[in-house]
Amino acid sequence: MEGANEAGRAPRATASLHQRIVADVEGKIVSGEWPPGARIPFEIELCDFYGCSRMTVNKALGRLVDAGLIERRRKAGSFVSRPRSQAAVLEIHDIRAEVAALGLPYRFEITARARRSARSVDLGRIDLAGGAPVLALRCLHFAGERPFCAEDRLINLSAVPEAATEPFEDLSPGAWLVARVPWTDAQHRIGATNAARAVAAVLGIDVGTACLTIERRTWRAGEAITSVELTYPGAAHRLVARFTPTS
Repeated sequence: MEGANEAGRAPRATASLHQRIVADVEGKIVSGEWPPGARIPFEIELCDFYGCSRMTVNKALGRLVDAGLIERRRKAGSFVSRPRSQAAVLEIHDIRAEVAALGLPYRFEITARARRSARSVDLGRIDLAGGAPVLALRCLHFAGERPFCAEDRLINLSAVPEAATEPFEDLSPGAWLVARVPWTDAQHRIGATNAARAVAAVLGIDVGTACLTIERRTWRAGEAITSVELTYPGAAHRLVARFTPTS
């Protein structure tokens, strides 16, 4: 067992053993011995080390999950939780900056791209007439090796024709639009969703996992620029707003 084996076999405790396990694991996390993202020993390893039942270990790990110190991944084990990312509600935030704030390397992948006419299903997302040219993009953002955010975007090619040939190699679509296309109005809609199968697959989470979804639209002098839906695993993200009272 990584970490625990180095100290030798733990003595049996006469007090509540699950509390001892909680304290030991918490100590290794708080001290930095087990850093964010590190896998903690499997339940069977902890059972062997502490000489206790699987039920006792499971109870201890459950306490640590409730405290936000660890997270469980189906078939992969338990891992030290990473700090939550946060984004300002009233800004068009940069996902790269969110990831950088966690101290993790950032990258993105364009997973789907299509130049097409706006469909009836698109009209609830972007203020365009049916048949207007759009660029439909799907993008996956990573924090380290883990998927961080799934992006589903429509760009109005009548307003931003150069997007049709932009490879988005150096900048993600959102960062590229902010840098290249001035906007005058924006709208955020924020909601909680349960991950559907397709979203769960790309984010590496279970179907039905609670997610935070941000839908954003931007306009320039009344003309639609883009509409994007950003989906984050809910336990790993929070929104922050700072404001003053109205007069």
